Amino acid sequence: MTDLVERLRTGLPAEAVVTDQDVTASYARDMASFCTAGAPAVVVLPRTVEQVQHVMRTATALRVPVVPQGARTGLSGAANASDGCIVLSLVKMDRILEIDTVNRIAVVEPGVVNAVLSRAVAEKGLYYPPDPSSWEQCTIGGNIGTGSGGLCCVKYGVTAEYVLGLDVVLADGRLLRTGRRTAKGVAGYDLTRLFVGSEGSLGIVVKAVLALKPTPPRQLALGAEFPSTAAACDAICAIMEAGHVPSLLELMDRTTIHAVNEMANMGLPESTEALLLAAFDTADPAADLAAVGELCAAAGATTVVPAEDAAESELLLQARRLSLPAMERITGTTMIDDVAVPRSKLIAMLDGVAAIAARYDLVIGVCAHAGDGNTHPVVCFDAGDPDATRRARESFDEIMALGLELGGTITGEHGVGVLKKDWLARELGPVGVELQRGVKQVFDPLGLLNPGKLF
Repeated sequence: MTDLVERLRTGLPAEAVVTDQDVTASYARDMASFCTAGAPAVVVLPRTVEQVQHVMRTATALRVPVVPQGARTGLSGAANASDGCIVLSLVKMDRILEIDTVNRIAVVEPGVVNAVLSRAVAEKGLYYPPDPSSWEQCTIGGNIGTGSGGLCCVKYGVTAEYVLGLDVVLADGRLLRTGRRTAKGVAGYDLTRLFVGSEGSLGIVVKAVLALKPTPPRQLALGAEFPSTAAACDAICAIMEAGHVPSLLELMDRTTIHAVNEMANMGLPESTEALLLAAFDTADPAADLAAVGELCAAAGATTVVPAEDAAESELLLQARRLSLPAMERITGTTMIDDVAVPRSKLIAMLDGVAAIAARYDLVIGVCAHAGDGNTHPVVCFDAGDPDATRRARESFDEIMALGLELGGTITGEHGVGVLKKDWLARELGPVGVELQRGVKQVFDPLGLLNPGKLF
């Protein structure tokens, strides 16, 4: 420990090396439940690429594991410390280095907060679409590490589609540059995409070149109430089959609606079984909403309420943004699942989750990025009750099994981390796991980067 700290301090400012155990303990985990976390030996907060390289060279020389971290808003345990590790927090590397309006790119350090980047490019008439629900806190480096998504994914896609190039410090301290600044390029293997979603297990992202889009028109939204989740899912399928491209298509079940009302007194219709929120940022959003409203009515919607302006739209969408914090208030502890299924299987997923909730006598609410089939079942339980904790864990596993059975995936945007690594093996199969471990071995032969995650 003494040797490690002394070596780190030779290449880092004194304030960038933290050994106080009360402080280092606060860096031990992210926001996921049911994920083990160890006690880090030291936390380092570098500000430059050279300082990150020094950390990795020191770690390699002493064979000390390194756990990279952003804002620790993740929900899979991917940022959790292991015993005796170096926690490498990148939050101090928070500069926007460049916004290029001609080539429509931004060059940023990993600690830049998503919302800060979004506002900065908006001032230039540009738009960075990925918008995780934690966008006011989460960092671009963390978004890249987990391959995160958000509400806009149905139209604009996920983080991976906006990462053009990366600077990455490898396990041995070498600096790798991947990708490009150009609109297209196919030179060699796509190492950039390989790092997206790798959860810090292959290298430390220290700079990213991100694609931007022109700022779209202000979106308008509607809310549609349904007497059953089946009717809401029919509407979702009809909307997508008709060729509509909403900027947002979100679903909240009755349990979630009730929780949001309890938290924020929003007056949402608690008698409804499902609330569908749709939005368009097209040249004529009112016309698009009218067409979607007709499809909702045809599918059985009891009420369709289109917003007349941006303020009304924001009020509708605020309900969806409050879903997760509202569910957390029910029992104080939640497990947030992240299963994506084909859109045509959404009703089977929702019905299956309801059956699991009844079988385990638990409150499980579902909100979903319905346009891309990404469901977020939220399991509520009392962490102080061992039996409730057991039932929550078992229900969580059943939900993931259901997702795979329906042709889906165990994670659409939260990542694998500690929470789902056993399930990753089931999804990939033995050949897939073998090849992915082989990739890990090439980049990190000593196994120092984020050990215990993914595999």
